[in-house]
Amino acid sequence: MRALTLLVLPTALFAQSPILPDPEEAAYPAIERFVEVLEEVRQRHPDADKLAYERLVNHALEGMLASLDPHSSFIHPEMAAMMKENPDIDPHVASLGLTLGWRDDGPYLANVLPGSPAAELSPGSSILKLDGLDIASLPPADLLSRLQRLPGQTSTFLLKSPTAPQAIEVPLTHRAVENRAVTQANLIEGSSPLTGYIRLASFTDASPREIEAALDELEDAGMKHLILDLRGNPGGSLAAAIKILGLFLPPSTEVVTTRGRSNDFDAESLKTPERQRRKRDYPIGVVIDKDSASASELTAGALQDLKRATIIGERSYGKGSVQNIIPMGGGTALRLTIATYHTPSGRTPHLRGITPDVEIEFTDELREKFALSLRRDSLRPEESAKLKDWQDPVIQSALEVTH
Repeated sequence: MRALTLLVLPTALFAQSPILPDPEEAAYPAIERFVEVLEEVRQRHPDADKLAYERLVNHALEGMLASLDPHSSFIHPEMAAMMKENPDIDPHVASLGLTLGWRDDGPYLANVLPGSPAAELSPGSSILKLDGLDIASLPPADLLSRLQRLPGQTSTFLLKSPTAPQAIEVPLTHRAVENRAVTQANLIEGSSPLTGYIRLASFTDASPREIEAALDELEDAGMKHLILDLRGNPGGSLAAAIKILGLFLPPSTEVVTTRGRSNDFDAESLKTPERQRRKRDYPIGVVIDKDSASASELTAGALQDLKRATIIGERSYGKGSVQNIIPMGGGTALRLTIATYHTPSGRTPHLRGITPDVEIEFTDELREKFALSLRRDSLRPEESAKLKDWQDPVIQSALEVTH
């Protein structure tokens, strides 16, 4: 009866929602089918040690959440307990761009960041071994400690995807973690009118101050146009994005709204700050790619909608949603998408991305050289040779568009 209550509860919660995927009475045949499958599996599958009700239901819920969108997930009791007992432990490995989770059979990939070394891996994959070591019973803190490595070092995972017949070995090379949000700010040599270039690597609490200081310096040096590079920027603080938009848009401009489905979600309109220290009305080009996500997409989308910037590059990642952690029964929890973010025109980048005004084809060679250019100070000689006399064609296109 307890499991039945858990399954019926969401239908009741959303009974007042304006849109339902199917009639409420459709829930009962679906629940009956679930129970039939559950019992059939328990009676016939030979691996008796995997057939406990708790385990089967939790793994079924994991699949259900994963089917909704890339950012919703089921939090198993093992992970929920770890979060409660060690609130300060961070399961995110920044140098690989992956977040770990724990369930009854050990650690798994809970999430991966776009543009990271782990970007091509499948969330939900079980981690069987690390560098040849069986880690199923390794304490979370010890596993995370083993994954703290220097840029250029490699961690080799043995992964088993839920959809793959066999486990595969995947080496991942750790990358340098950028401590500053603004990693490059300079005038582009030979540009006319004089154009500034700022690369924003992430949206942190400090990024509005960093980018405003960079703008002041470039403006004082004579900048007339700006190129803001958001390629590979996975997002971060939405509040920071709103403040950064306030550097280029009038005070109290509505730039982002949140929209939820249930009546208990309060829609919210977010506006730029009420005061602006400098008026910045010069032309702007914003560069994005398939790894620009979340706050990057909302920033580009708002500037595009309000005709404040020209967007150059390729369609962005498609992350424009709000997630909440919701405690559930049995010591579990949900990380559930409860709303979507929308730009001033009302569109959302969620699962769609932002389409540039000027689209550019990104080749594998271009991506490789751009990635190398981000760490020029730590390149090996053979890597430096690849960048000899290289001019970023995307920035060249942005220069043409904004002039």
